[in-house]
Amino acid sequence: MANMKSLAKDTAIYGLSSIVGRFLNYLLVPLYTYYMPHETGDYGISTNVYAYVALILVILTFGMETSLFRFANDERNKPDTVFSTAMAVVGTLTAVFLLLLFGLITPISNTLGYAAHPDYLLMMGVVVALDALQAIPFSYLRYQKRALRFASLKILFIIFNIGLNVLYFVWLGKTSVFYVFFINLLCTAFVTLFFIPDLFKIQWKFDGKLLRQMFSYSWPILILGIAGILNQVADKILFPLVYPDEEKANILLGDYGSCVKIAMIMAMITMAFRYAYEPIVFAKSKDADKTEYYATAMKYFLIFTLLAYLCVVGWMPLLQYILGSNYREGLGVVPIVMAAEIMMGIYFNLSFWYKLIDKTIYGAWFSLAGCSVLLAVNIIFIPEYGYWACAWGGVAGYGTAMVLSYIVGQKKNPIPYPMKDIAIYVAITGLFFCLMQVANEWHIVAKLAFNTLLILLFVAHIIYHDLPLGNLPVIGKYFRK
Repeated sequence: MANMKSLAKDTAIYGLSSIVGRFLNYLLVPLYTYYMPHETGDYGISTNVYAYVALILVILTFGMETSLFRFANDERNKPDTVFSTAMAVVGTLTAVFLLLLFGLITPISNTLGYAAHPDYLLMMGVVVALDALQAIPFSYLRYQKRALRFASLKILFIIFNIGLNVLYFVWLGKTSVFYVFFINLLCTAFVTLFFIPDLFKIQWKFDGKLLRQMFSYSWPILILGIAGILNQVADKILFPLVYPDEEKANILLGDYGSCVKIAMIMAMITMAFRYAYEPIVFAKSKDADKTEYYATAMKYFLIFTLLAYLCVVGWMPLLQYILGSNYREGLGVVPIVMAAEIMMGIYFNLSFWYKLIDKTIYGAWFSLAGCSVLLAVNIIFIPEYGYWACAWGGVAGYGTAMVLSYIVGQKKNPIPYPMKDIAIYVAITGLFFCLMQVANEWHIVAKLAFNTLLILLFVAHIIYHDLPLGNLPVIGKYFRK
C-alpha cells in the first residue's frame, strides 16, 4: 500500500507537470491553427519535422533512460557511475549525429523535401541533440525521486515557449513555421543551462565493464523504442511521401496533426504514469507482492484512461474550438487515435515482465511486429483513405504489440490481471461511446448534458466498485461509516 501511495503521489506531480504542460501547450494549437495560414501547409511541415525529431531522439538516447533505472537500482553499482556511463554513450552519439547533419545537410534536406529550407532541419537537429543530452539528467531526477525539480523544469520550458510564441505570432505577426522551430531552439537551450549545477555535483566515472552490461541491456530497448516511436510518428513521416497529391499533402497532414493534438490527453496520462511507475517497478521487483501490485496498477491505469476517453469524446463539441475552423475536418479521427494511445499505454504496462527478467529482446520483437503492421496499413491505404488510414494504422499496430505481449507474458512471467473487471469497464466505455454518437445530431446543449450524464454514471461505477470515497485522503473521513 505504501508503494501504491508513492505511485499516486508521484503520478500526481508528474501528471501535474505533464498535464499542465500539455494544457499550456494546447494554447499553441489554437495559436498556430488560428494564425498560421492553412493554405501554406506550414502546420503540416511542423508535424512532419517533429515526427523526425521524435524518431531521432529515441536513437540518440539509445535506451539509456531505462538502463539507468535498471543498473542504478543494482546495489553493486554506484548511481553516479551509472549516470556517467549513460551520459558518455548519449554524448558520443549526439556528437556523431551533429557532425553528420551539418556535414551532409544538402543531400539530407533534398531527400526529405526541404531543399529550400535546410535551416529548418539544422535548427531542429540542434534541438534534438540538446533534448537527448537532457534525457539522462531528467531520468536521474526521477531515480532520485526529485519529482518537483523534474516538474518545474518541464513547466519552465513550456511557459517560456508559449511566451515567445505569443510574442512572435500575435504581437510581431511572424506566422511562419520558421519561428516555431527557432523558438523551440531558444527554449531548449535555456532549460539545458539549469542542469549545469547538477552536473558539477556528480562524481564522474566511466566504467567499461558496466558499459558492456548496459549496452547488452539497452540495445533491445533501442529496437523496441524505434519500433515504438515509429508506431507514433511513421504516419506523419510517410504521409507526404505516400499521398498522391504532393501540393495537398502538407495541408492534409496539418489537419490530421492538429486534430491528433486533442487526442494527446491519452499520451499525457500514459507519460505521467510511466514517469512515476517505472522507477517503482524496478525498486519493487524483489517484493513478494509485486505481481498483485502490477495487476492493480494496470487496472487503475485502464480505468482512468477510459474515463479520460469518455470525457474527450463527450465534450468534443467544446474541445473542437481549440482548432481554427479550417483545421476541424479531421476531428472524426480523434476517438480512433485515443483508442490507439490506450493500447500503447496497456502495452507499456505489460512490458515490465520482460524488462524485469532482462529479456528486453521480447519487447523488440513485439514492437517490430506492431510497427510492421502499422507501416503496411499506412503504405497500402493512405493513397486512398488519407489520414483515416493513419488513425486506424495506429490501432492495428498497437493492438498487435499489446496482444503479443500479453499472450507471451502470461506464459513467461504470468501476472493475475483482473480481466473480468477490465472487460466490464471496456464494455461500459464502448456502450457509452455508441450512445454519445447517437446524440451527435442533437442540439449542442442537450448533447453536452447527455454526454456529461454518461460520464457521471461511469464515475459512479468507479466509486461504487473500485474507489470508495471513504478511502480518499482529506474528504474520505466524511464518507466513512
